[in-house]
Amino acid sequence: MPPRTNSPRPRGRVAAAALVAALALSACSANAGPDQTGLEYDAGPFSSTTFDSCISPGNREYHGPGDETYLYPAGQRTFEFSGSETAEIGASTVVSQDDLELTVTGLVTFSLNIDCEQLQEFHERLGLKYGAYEDTGWVELLRDYIGQPLNRALDDATKEYAWRDLYTSADAKAEWEQKVGDLTAAYIDEQGGGEFFCSPVYTGGDECGTPQLTIQQPTPPEEVRTALTLAQEAVEMTTAQEQENERVEKELEAIEALVEVLGPDGYILYQALKDGKVDFVPIPYGGGVNVSPRGGN
Repeated sequence: MPPRTNSPRPRGRVAAAALVAALALSACSANAGPDQTGLEYDAGPFSSTTFDSCISPGNREYHGPGDETYLYPAGQRTFEFSGSETAEIGASTVVSQDDLELTVTGLVTFSLNIDCEQLQEFHERLGLKYGAYEDTGWVELLRDYIGQPLNRALDDATKEYAWRDLYTSADAKAEWEQKVGDLTAAYIDEQGGGEFFCSPVYTGGDECGTPQLTIQQPTPPEEVRTALTLAQEAVEMTTAQEQENERVEKELEAIEALVEVLGPDGYILYQALKDGKVDFVPIPYGGGVNVSPRGGN
C-alpha cells in the first residue's frame, strides 16, 4: 500500500484565510456607555472617509481597521454660569432698564440631539472643529454655543425691566425668567444653525424640545443692597413711630374724656386708685374720709 501523503492546500486559499484572520485580529470596537452616543466613519486604508452609522447609547459597534469613531455625551447635561470653580462660565452681568448693573447666576439643563441625522450634522459642523468628543473641546463648544446665546438673551430681556422689580417682585422675576428662557432657546438654535440641544428629558425622536433654564434672583451691587436695607429699616421705624403716636393720641383723648366727666381732681384720684397708690377704706354713712398714700409722690 503506497504511503499516505498530505496534499498541499492551494496557496490562494491560505492567503485568503490569513488575510481574514489578520483583519479579524485587527478589527476594533467602539463601546458607547449608557450616557454616550457616537458616530462611525469608514476610513480604511483603501477607502475615502465616509459616514457609516450612529452608535446608540449603551451599544457596542465593531468596525474595520482605520475606521474612525467619535463618542459624545448623551442624556441630561448641565451648563452652569456662576462664581463656582466648577462652572463652565462665570456669573453674567446685565444692565436693567434704569441702567443698573445686575449679577445673574443659574443653570442650563439640556440633552444633545441624538437623532442620527442631527448628530452627524452637529459632529461635522461643530464637533470636529472644537474636538468636542474630548472633555476640553466639549466645554469650549458649550461656552460658545450655549454661553454666548444665554448672555445675549439675559441682556435683551433685562433691558425691559427696572432693577427694583426684578429684585423685589416675584411676579416680575418669573415673567423675566420665562422671557430669558424663550430667547435663549431661540438664540442657541440660531447660533448653532440647527436643533442640536434639546430638553433635558429628550431621548430621541422628532420632538426635541428646548433646554431648561433656572436663574437665581438678579442681584444689584452690594452698596445698593445696603442702601435698600437701610431704607427699608427707616420705613419700618417710621411706621412704628406712627403707630406709637396714634396710641398716645388715643390715650390723650381718653384722658380728656375722663377729666371732662370727673374733673381734674377726680381724674387724679381715679388714676391713683387705678395705679394702686391709695387704699379703699370703708366709711360709715356720715363718717369722714381717710385716704392713706401707699408710697411714691
